[in-house]
Parts: sequence; structure tokens; C-alpha cells
Amino acid sequence: MHTSFNPKSIAVLPFLNIGREENEYFSDGITEEIINALTKIRDLKVTARTSSFYYKKKHLDARLIGNELGVETLLEGSARILNDRVRITAQLIRTDTGFHIWSENFDRQLSDIFELQDEISLLIADKIRENFGHFDVQEHLIEAPTKNIEAYKHLLKGRELRMRWNAQDVKNAIGHFEKGIKLDPSYADAHFEKGWCLGMLASWGFLKKDEGLLEANRHIDTGLQLNPNSAMGHYVKGTISFWGYWNYKDAFEHLQLSLEINPNSSEVRDAMADGFSALGMIDKALANNETALRINPLSANLYFTKGNMIYFKKNYKEAIVLFEKALSLNPFLPLALEMKAAALVLDRQPDELASFVENTPQLERPKTCMAIYDLMHNTNIFGIPKQEVEKEFMEASAVSLRAWDLYFEVYSDNHEMALNILDNRIKERSGQLFNFRNDPFLEPLRAYNKYREIENSVFLTPDLPEIIQEPSNPVSPSPFNGSQIDNFSKALESVMQEEKLFIDSELSLKQLAAHIQLHPNKLSWLLNNHFGKNFNDFINAYRLEYFKQIALKQENKNITLLGLAYDSGFNSKTVFNTFFKKETGMTPKQWVKQNTL
Repeated sequence: MHTSFNPKSIAVLPFLNIGREENEYFSDGITEEIINALTKIRDLKVTARTSSFYYKKKHLDARLIGNELGVETLLEGSARILNDRVRITAQLIRTDTGFHIWSENFDRQLSDIFELQDEISLLIADKIRENFGHFDVQEHLIEAPTKNIEAYKHLLKGRELRMRWNAQDVKNAIGHFEKGIKLDPSYADAHFEKGWCLGMLASWGFLKKDEGLLEANRHIDTGLQLNPNSAMGHYVKGTISFWGYWNYKDAFEHLQLSLEINPNSSEVRDAMADGFSALGMIDKALANNETALRINPLSANLYFTKGNMIYFKKNYKEAIVLFEKALSLNPFLPLALEMKAAALVLDRQPDELASFVENTPQLERPKTCMAIYDLMHNTNIFGIPKQEVEKEFMEASAVSLRAWDLYFEVYSDNHEMALNILDNRIKERSGQLFNFRNDPFLEPLRAYNKYREIENSVFLTPDLPEIIQEPSNPVSPSPFNGSQIDNFSKALESVMQEEKLFIDSELSLKQLAAHIQLHPNKLSWLLNNHFGKNFNDFINAYRLEYFKQIALKQENKNITLLGLAYDSGFNSKTVFNTFFKKETGMTPKQWVKQNTL
């Protein structure tokens, strides 16, 4: 896989847990918090958690990972909890060369974890900006969501369970969120997490729907009162409005608010794709899916969503390829398994269907699926008796993700019964039928007035969103006015030439900005937009010219070229040689020889 590169881009790989195995959730939590913090920087591409965690415990070359994810930098690290202290190591790596841009060790009180996460995130942002170009960085990227570390630990444990995406683990996660809320009732994120879990379980029939949704919204609304500007809070509210109530207007309003707060969320884009799909706007759904895949290129769920959209366009062969791609990333993704079976039925692939059923014991209704094939295509290839289908449904212990019972009635020509089932489930806002408007299995019902009445009951309402806009992403205007650009440019050149600040190999953008009394965001803009160079290239250009001066002096002839490079402010042989060759077209040795003849 090759993904196009964005120079201002990063993937945060899962931090290695050093120490006790039960602390794995904590190192994963640190990784996720840093990812979430960096996504707040509007012009920085940050690979989403799912794709980053694909590489957990896989020891691969940075260049290979960078190529697969389409990023220029990787953050690697480790975390260790020792009693009430946390030790973290972190290093930032260029994926084109494998060169370590920055590394540091931290040893702090566990109670300072949020400040530490903020500090690391800001340092990473600064280093990427110094090396790859301008973007504005906020004063803080992480605000402490709770003062109770035990509540935070329960949130991380619950989130780790919730991210497994199966009903039992989601149910188990709720207990941890409840403990977090008990320890700190003002912990907004714990309310959001519990609300999301309850809402999704209720929407898909794993809890009593009305009670589950009521309790879900109570927690989500509490969370939004505590933190009204939470991207996560609006995402959760939007998804529950969509899945629980099919309230498209409310769903899109909250998803839009979430994107405006955090435009780099693949989860929100995926939710918007589902919303557009339900409304029959498949091309808009695909556009959001493509945006999400750029952020999260190894997400099984996103390939499943894309497969769904292509399936609704009745391109079943391509859809099957996408479902298989999803299953290569997550072999146990239940909906992808069910949708592949559905696509094989619709694409008239009986041999492939038979093989798939035989090799996929976790399919929900395999006999029903094969029986529908025979009924739909007027064959007797599988010859499944009706009693076998009825027995399969009677013995089923789990809620069905696909409406196989409904489809069986449709193709058994029991259209009146099928319409009644459809009507009841649409009134219940069943998650398995949120895309019924696009569902090809329901085609024989669409000629009936009752079907049109069912569809109109959902879509002819004032709750549909009138205009769905892309979130605004304004181009940053110049932060300077009048003669400020000229004045600060002269001040910058003056301190570089007269005070030779570049000789300090540890000089940072923030230090230089403080020296000329300018905000780092403004200095970054000035360097990239006025001088046409990122911070590192700007500083290294001065170092290069200084090296040229001292390398030709007679009194320095006994000093190695690398020694002179270090005296000029370079702190790495690789950086020095690479930059020298880029700027002059020759090696330092060749240049000195040419200029001393």
C-alpha cells in the first residue's frame, strides 16, 4: 500500500508498556491522549488510533510504516508506572530517512500525567513545525479532564474494552465508566463514554431501547453541560441521535459541531458517511469516507463502510473486495462478514457463497442466507428446507445484525408479512435497517403503497437537515499588519548575523521567537511565508554560511570538517551532510577542495 505524503504529518505508535502487564491499558491511554491532542492542530495530519494501533507489538522499519500510513514522522515511546510515578521515553523519527529528530525522557508524579501529556504533545508539534512547515499551535493541547487519577484509570480501562467493538465488552466497559463517575461526578468524558455505550447497545437491541436511550442521553447531556466544547461530546450526541432515533437534523448538527472543533476526526467522518447514506446521498457518503481513510488508512470499519456504499451502487464484486479488505484487517468484524454473504447472494456466486459459509462458522444465519439465494435466483442449488430456516431463527441467541428473516419473507413472496415486519422495525428505528432506503433486498416491496408510506414516515419530516455544509477551513491570513513584516524581518536577520544565535545547536523556534519578542506562531508564519523556509532550513542556512567561512581559514585547517560543522551549530553529521549536499550539490569535502585551489 502506498499513501500520498503530507509533510506536516505524524503517526503516534502505541507506547510500549514496560513493567506489569496489567498496566497495558495505561500506556495505550497515553498514546491515545497524545493522538487526540495533536488532532486539535488544524493543519497537522495525524493518523487515527485504529491505524496507529495496527502496528502494536510489530517491530517494523519506520520507513515502511511511513509509506503505508503516508506520514513523514513517527512518534515511538514507552511508559512505566512505578508506584506513584510515571516514566516516559519518546522519540520522533523521520520516515524518509529513519533519522531521530528528537528524543527525551520524562520522570514525573503520576498526578501530573495530564501536564506531561500536554508537554509532550506541544514538544512534538514544535519539532514537526520546525522541520516541515508552518501551522499554528495552541498554548495548550490537553486540559486536565479530571483531578482524580483513579477515575482516569477507570476511563482508560473502560475505553480499552469499548474499543473491542463487541456487545459484551461494551457492557463490561460501562462498569468502569460508572466507577469513574462515582469518583468524579464532574468527569465529562466518563459521562460521554457511558452514554455512548448505553446508546449503541440500545440502538442495536442489546438493551431495552427506550430506557437505554433515555439513560444514554442523560449522561451525554450532563457531559455537554460540563464541557460544551467537547468534540467527543458532540460526536457521541450526534451518533446516538442518528442510531437511536434516526433524527438526522440533530445528528448532523452535532456531528458538524464536532468537526468544527476537531476537523481531523475519522470517526466523525464515518458517522457522517452513515448519515448521508441513510438519506440516499451515496456520493456524499463516499466523499466523507475517502476523507476518513486518508486519516485512518488501516481501519477495517472504514473499508466496510466504503464497501457498503459500493454495494448500494449495486457494484457487488467491488464491494466484496472491500469487505475482504476490511476482514483482512479485522477477521472478526461481524457486519463485514454478513455483508460479504449478502453481496455473494446478490452477485449470483453460489460456489463462493458455499465456501464462505463453510469456512465462516460465526455467520448469523447461514442456512437462511443460502435459502434466500435459491428463492431469489429461482434455483435449488442449496436446497435448504423451510423448517431448517425456521429452526435457525428459533435457536438464535443473539440479536441479528442483518434482517435475514425479513429478506426470507420477501423472497418467499410473503410480501404482506414482510411489509409488516419492515413497518414494525422502522417504527422501532432498528439499527439493522437504517439503510433500508438503499437496501437491494427490499426491491420487490418498493412497488407497494405501504412501502412508500413507510419510507415517507421517515423521510417526509421537518427533522431532515436542510443544508449540510463542509466545516469551514479558512486560510490563515497574515498575522502582521502595516510595516510589521519588514520590521520583524530586519530584527530577525540582525540577531542572526550579529549575535550568531544559530551556533546554539539546541536553538528552538520558541527561543528565537522570545529573542525578538514575537509569538512563536507569528515567527513560524514569517519564516515560511515571507522567507520561504521552515525554521530548520532557515537556521541551517546561517550555519552553512558560517561553516564555509571558518572552513577556509588557515587557523582551522587542523580541525576536522565535522568538528567545524559542530562549531557552526549543526548537532548531527547526517543533518550536516544532507543539508550541505542539498544546498551546494556537493559534499563538504568536495566544496572545501574546490574553494582552496
